[in-house]
Amino acid sequence: MSNAGDWNSRIIDAFRSNNGHVDNFGKSLVLLHHVGAKSGTERVSPVMGIHVDADTWLVAASKGGAPENPAWYHNLLAHPDTRIETPDDGVVAVHAEKLSGQARDDAWAMFTARSAGFRQYEERTSRVIPVVALRRR
Repeated sequence: MSNAGDWNSRIIDAFRSNNGHVDNFGKSLVLLHHVGAKSGTERVSPVMGIHVDADTWLVAASKGGAPENPAWYHNLLAHPDTRIETPDDGVVAVHAEKLSGQARDDAWAMFTARSAGFRQYEERTSRVIPVVALRRR
């Protein structure tokens, strides 16, 4: 398993063992289930989620400011009906929708307001970091 895989596994285990609370992240993460666009393999990725209303969570495909989008983003575009594990609502069936225009910009502003890390990610890359709305199905 890669270092990233080890890190993800530790985060996922902590999330599930502590009712969604993870050291250094608090309860800001969701566990995003996604199916490989090419492989068809189900994976789980811990990502920061902003719970904007009872039925919507936002996630940003920042990948730490890497020049390419994370694999989970491409997987969501291919298979938008999925589920997330949340600190307060448990497992939730959701539909992923890529935000664009002002909706994307407003959502991205929520991420940069919550964490300097997201501002740094934006500075590291020339791509526009996508934001996805996960809406309860």
